[in-house]
Amino acid sequence: MRIENRRVPTARITQNVLSAADGTAGGETVLFVHGNVSSSAFWRDTLLALAEAGHRPLAVDLRGFGDTEPAPVDATRGLRDYSDDVLALVDALGLDDVHLVGWSMGGGVVMQALRDRPAGVRSVTLVNPVSPYGFGGTHGPDGVLNHPDGTGAGGGSANPDFVRLLAAGDTSDDSPASPRNVMRTTYVKPGTVIKDEDALVASMLSTRVGDDHYPGDVVASEEWPGVRPGTRGVLNSFSPPNFRLDDLHTIDPKPPILWIRGEADVIVSDTSLFDLAHLGALGVVPGSPGTPAQPMIAQTRAALERYGPYTEIVLDSGHSPHIERPEEFRTALNDHLKRS
Repeated sequence: MRIENRRVPTARITQNVLSAADGTAGGETVLFVHGNVSSSAFWRDTLLALAEAGHRPLAVDLRGFGDTEPAPVDATRGLRDYSDDVLALVDALGLDDVHLVGWSMGGGVVMQALRDRPAGVRSVTLVNPVSPYGFGGTHGPDGVLNHPDGTGAGGGSANPDFVRLLAAGDTSDDSPASPRNVMRTTYVKPGTVIKDEDALVASMLSTRVGDDHYPGDVVASEEWPGVRPGTRGVLNSFSPPNFRLDDLHTIDPKPPILWIRGEADVIVSDTSLFDLAHLGALGVVPGSPGTPAQPMIAQTRAALERYGPYTEIVLDSGHSPHIERPEEFRTALNDHLKRS
């Protein structure tokens, strides 16, 4: 069994896709979508395991990541540049009733694809997904904006040292903000032994950096903490008010959703270390007027309870249960696929 890499022309862009070469050709297709500052490489072991279980697993590089065409991201469309690319890939490959799996930002991409084309989706698995109300700048289970312009989120919320080291292709662990150390301390539960760490750092470094990609354009705000969402790039694409899924519960049909999350996640959390409001409450970002942290987990749960057919599984892991707890993750995913 081995991983194969191929480029697939679609009606939108040419996309890079990984597959398990000796997988069951006739098995049900499971399409994996990675998260921010990563690529399809984070799914390699999962692809091999699912192929052995009789599925046809595929993993795509989103635009601006991995080896997919680095087309610019129009953040005013929310995550639809990414989700429309995924649906274009589904069309190009002639897939039907596909199982979609999305991690982190990829969870938002998958939810948007489900919202826009529910009839073509057999099931959905969300792995530590971004909230249906975006990342940063909201409060309460219904994702109420802290400010009308979404202040507190967007391209300006990124750590500039991390952005600089990412752009420089830094592979060291010299700085707390290096991609390697960010993975060790936030992608996984601290202390986790990361298999193939060098390959995953290389995957992070495949991220295109700039206003059209990561983190996106930076726009100032007169309100605390001084930044608001822009119109270009990654962080702006899933920040409110650009990305909201208030009406996911209205779609028909409603394929079943499995929500897998790590209980020690510090990225997607009700007290996220990447949420400027929570950092303000901790005193890391000075001058906070008392803006509450975004309750990301509570928001996702509220949206899924309105949706209906969903199952929540919590694992002893951080942000990447498929990397940290691969056997438990695959068991949960396989059970979900069999039931769907």
